[in-house]
Amino acid sequence: MLNKLQSRPIILASTSPRRKDLIASLQLAFKVIPSHADEDTPPEWTPEQTVQELAMRKAMAVYRGLEGQEQDAIIVGSDTVVVLDGDILGKPVDEQDAERMLARLQGRTHRVFTGVACIDAGNGQSVVHYRQTEVTMKELSEATIGAYVQTGEPMDKAGSYAIQGIGASLVDRIEGCYFNVVGLPLSLLSDMLDGFGVHVLPRA
Repeated sequence: MLNKLQSRPIILASTSPRRKDLIASLQLAFKVIPSHADEDTPPEWTPEQTVQELAMRKAMAVYRGLEGQEQDAIIVGSDTVVVLDGDILGKPVDEQDAERMLARLQGRTHRVFTGVACIDAGNGQSVVHYRQTEVTMKELSEATIGAYVQTGEPMDKAGSYAIQGIGASLVDRIEGCYFNVVGLPLSLLSDMLDGFGVHVLPRA
């Protein structure tokens, strides 16, 4: 069922199945266009800078590729990072890297940042924000970490775990938005879309 309040089409600048499922849960019609944006960032950037810049790069890459087409659309880009001790933990390069990340995260609290950018395809107007959530992991044995890595779930996830999957069993508690950890803070996105005339629910 589609949202009857939706007045403009949405383009998701991401092929992440998690982000697709999340935006679909708002009953918004959308299509996916991969961004292929450069994701290199200077090491001195803060997590807040990193996720907002990458979210905007992804949305902007799709916007430029439209070349004047679909001018009624709103383009949505997003990026998520896991941060521990000031280090940004991205996607693991192999199973050993995933095990190392999880060994660092276990028994401790880390932060998850997600940036969200929206661009009006008609006039280039843009806005970008971010959300932060604290996640506390359980204490994990080497055997538990190894078994989780063998499921294959960590291999394309920032921080080497998926809170929406088997990785939920590794998490003790969170403080903040759950959907932010999954990869797209829906409350933030709905507020941002309001500014472009796309309303998930009627405004007062």
